[in-house]
Amino acid sequence: MSDPVALARADIRGLAAYEHATWEHGYERLHANELPWRVATDDSAAGLNRYPEPHPATLAAELADLYGVAPGWVLPCRGSDEAIDLLVRGFCRAGRDSVIVCPPTFGMYAVAARIQGADVIPIPLLAEAGFALDAVAIGARCATGDVKLVFLCSPNNPTGNLLGEGDIQSVVEAAAGRALVVIDEAYLEFADAASQSRSIARQPHVVVLRTLSKAYGLAGARIGTLVADPRIVDLLRKVLPPYAIAQPCIEGALRALAAPQRRVARERIAALKRERERLAAALAALPCVSRVWPSTTNFLLTAFTDPAEALERLRRNRLLVRDFSGRPGLERALRITVGSPPQNDRLIRSLAC
Repeated sequence: MSDPVALARADIRGLAAYEHATWEHGYERLHANELPWRVATDDSAAGLNRYPEPHPATLAAELADLYGVAPGWVLPCRGSDEAIDLLVRGFCRAGRDSVIVCPPTFGMYAVAARIQGADVIPIPLLAEAGFALDAVAIGARCATGDVKLVFLCSPNNPTGNLLGEGDIQSVVEAAAGRALVVIDEAYLEFADAASQSRSIARQPHVVVLRTLSKAYGLAGARIGTLVADPRIVDLLRKVLPPYAIAQPCIEGALRALAAPQRRVARERIAALKRERERLAAALAALPCVSRVWPSTTNFLLTAFTDPAEALERLRRNRLLVRDFSGRPGLERALRITVGSPPQNDRLIRSLAC
């Protein structure tokens, strides 16, 4: 498939994007109906009385450098959630098109599809094979013609495992000319694996999602990145509202992406991975724990003999973890984020009582 945008909605392909006020540095801004004075509490560099850059080029360039791609491949978004929503709105016609999800996985794929009126086709991960992709079933379903998006999460949330490289490529090959394959790499920094963005140049129907929320500690800033063929980026930019990313978030992200802070981030990622292994071993030794799944993320999926009791013990000690015990294939499982060493010690003590 030479042009992945051919899969998009025809009305979106023909959409005339909103024409925002011209953005040029060094000019007095008397064209955007902004107030000329800052509020007294405004300590931002650019001024909160001014609209932020409609599509922040400097931030896009920094994100492109971080992820090792060309700037034209990058679309900054308000978290990966917005990127998911843009893809569904851009490529799925309500009542006619479908998306594939692979539960247990991140819930926003299905939510965004249902909001758009797209059908959701669940093809579960193979629990008996370590939550591997059912690549054969996904490929067969892509061949029916109504599937426009296949969402894969690798490393997967909430199971914590990387999807198999061969399985991912089987899905990508089966979807060529039929659907986009969207690979969510929100937790990739915690895994010893290369990004699937390296395949976009030869397989332009692959889209990769990245985020600063996890490894870079900017969950409150809501900075996600869609990495894709420039034609997909240009199409989705028409759907994205102008001025979408707030000025404090842009400035906070740029500070966090400066070279000294990148070094700090790498050190913290390494420390968290060491702490992940320590916490996994400690949890596995507890009598109330029946299984700790291997993890390539910043969390541990853990099965308890009595998850309700474990939750109550943790709540008594003012600790919150995520309850997945009611989900198919995750019976008795809780998802535990790896915290600081003192937090992890407190969690272990709480469960050992």
